[in-house]
Amino acid sequence: MDALALEIENRRDDLIRLTQDLIRIPTLNPPGRNYREICEYLQARLAPRGWTCELIRAHGAPGDSEAFPRWNLVARHRGGPRGECVHFNSHHDVVEVGHGWSRDPFAAELDDGRIYGRGACDMKGGLAASIIAAEAFTALYPDHPGQIEISATADEESGGFGGVAYLAGQGAFAHVGHVIIPEPLHKDRICLGHRGVWWAEIETHGRIAHGSMPFLGDSAIRHMGAVLEEMERTLFPLLMTKRTQMPVIPEGARNSTLNINSIHGGEPDLGPDFTGLPAPCVADRCRIIIDRRFLIEEELSEVKREVAALLEKVKAQRPGFTYEIRDLFEVIPSMTDREAPVVRSTAAAIERVLGREAGYVVSPGTYDQKHIDRIGKLKNCIAYGPGVLDLAHQPDEWVGVQDMQDSARVMALVLDDILHGASGDSPGRPPVA
Repeated sequence: MDALALEIENRRDDLIRLTQDLIRIPTLNPPGRNYREICEYLQARLAPRGWTCELIRAHGAPGDSEAFPRWNLVARHRGGPRGECVHFNSHHDVVEVGHGWSRDPFAAELDDGRIYGRGACDMKGGLAASIIAAEAFTALYPDHPGQIEISATADEESGGFGGVAYLAGQGAFAHVGHVIIPEPLHKDRICLGHRGVWWAEIETHGRIAHGSMPFLGDSAIRHMGAVLEEMERTLFPLLMTKRTQMPVIPEGARNSTLNINSIHGGEPDLGPDFTGLPAPCVADRCRIIIDRRFLIEEELSEVKREVAALLEKVKAQRPGFTYEIRDLFEVIPSMTDREAPVVRSTAAAIERVLGREAGYVVSPGTYDQKHIDRIGKLKNCIAYGPGVLDLAHQPDEWVGVQDMQDSARVMALVLDDILHGASGDSPGRPPVA
């Protein structure tokens, strides 16, 4: 066993404790609880070990408020002579608990080599593994060239605007050469990027009238029904013909997809405490949210035109049909080249640690690589980390201890390769002075 592998093996118990401590801080998003607490916990761990730590609040970002401020941590370890900067980025927020748990979601129970809890897989296990990898490396090579950074950032689960997007907008990645995001993509796979996304709200209009005389009104819900029918007849079949060369997983996501996220029509929901009957009215408004995932081969303008053309077709066929469409959120697809330096280094490390070639995948949904790419202007970025992606957001979510150790070994070898100069070409960022 080489020195780095032995150093990480000796930190197994520490890796378990660190992961459990992180899970036990319930950083629920929404609304954004305990963000500062988890950043201060990491600062208290890293600062005594020679890391310069900075807590950064994303003032003015979506969701940021005095009640729920968006806090982020960036920790830096400077070595000796000039060299490149390697950055590990993990989000610290977790989604709601949901129903169906057989264990306490924040107890971080260790059972048969697995640590259970909300965020164990997505992605506090990855955050812990990257910290152990960096600490093991700096213990062996305290005067390493260049710089290592670890960030724990807010709000990835709700778009990342209070986290990586904010940091990138502040220039936090301007000096960074390589980024690894330890999302749970399996320890033997490198995620090169993600599909694009366009969220929009479509609203159909009608005219209110008494429900006993609907002929005096105009039902916005019926108009929306015609929209949904046209989607079933033409748009969904069209999307099935659009297929990408990107290695998207699972297989079904290699096609373009559309999800009807929600539908609301007529009177507002008065809540579970209301026990009366609704008023007899014809609905004068109906809204749907659409979630369109598109491929790197598609243009966003084309994606929008398809929906606009569908609505115009319905309008031409239905007297009185009017509508509005509002953009809510859009992300362009992102994919790092397989020959990029961080990809090559990680692939070599996976083969060395696991004894098999790395797989290359693309995520069906977006993650914070979008901000590093588009705002930070850095293409040399991947997602790689421990955990089974299918467990994310599920009841009884867990991460395997051995998977975290193996991933930590891979990440430590990437540090060794890049910072000690074995990786070859620079991705184009200037060396850290």
